[in-house]
Amino acid sequence: MMCDDVERDLDPYVDRELDADSIAAIRSHVGTCASCRRRVAERAGVSRLVRSMPYRVASDRLRTRVVRRVQQARLMRRVLAGAAAAALILSTVAGITFARSRAIQSDALVEDLVDSHVRSLLAEHLFDVRSTDQHTVKPWFLGKLDFSPRVVDLAPVGFPLVGGRLDYISGRPAAAVVYQRQQHTINVFVWPASDRDSGVRARTIRGFNMRHWDRNGMSFWAVSDLNAVELDTFIRAFQLSPG
Repeated sequence: MMCDDVERDLDPYVDRELDADSIAAIRSHVGTCASCRRRVAERAGVSRLVRSMPYRVASDRLRTRVVRRVQQARLMRRVLAGAAAAALILSTVAGITFARSRAIQSDALVEDLVDSHVRSLLAEHLFDVRSTDQHTVKPWFLGKLDFSPRVVDLAPVGFPLVGGRLDYISGRPAAAVVYQRQQHTINVFVWPASDRDSGVRARTIRGFNMRHWDRNGMSFWAVSDLNAVELDTFIRAFQLSPG
């Protein structure tokens, strides 16, 4: 059994839908492969989270509304398909189309960041390097990335550094620098930015607060379940701290 075979059968394996021989083969491989073992743990954590969600039977009224919306969506898709040829000549809306495309990409990126934050907690893979010393965490990334992430010591203001790890966000390698605020974890994702410096932009998605800004050729995304006031305090300290 190879890693590609495990990846292909990962979902049915976690959901116990494979035959006994296939399960035994995957268990044997996972026992000797740390990478596949981590993927199984991540997928199992997400599966447990989904199963823990409360289940409620939809009312007849809700079902009727959902069916109506699906029918409307199908009709709209047929209309849009018929209009596709005519859309080729509408060059005046090129700017609007580009803006919408950027918005869709941004939404996908935000979802990917939240998924990575959740996976790091569920699968207990929060650190590749665990340390409260910025002079240990920052050098650890050397040779593993083609950029050097910003790592600062914020313990004096109540946000101690606890470590870092490599991550992969929307097809790009990223550094994840990890801070703590009591029982709350703050993941700061960092990668090179092509845009000029920007102010801090705030978002809340799926119960997580997010802050994004670009500075000195780097893009920063902070994700946490910490309340908005304390997260903003962290961001100000992170930006102003020397390092």
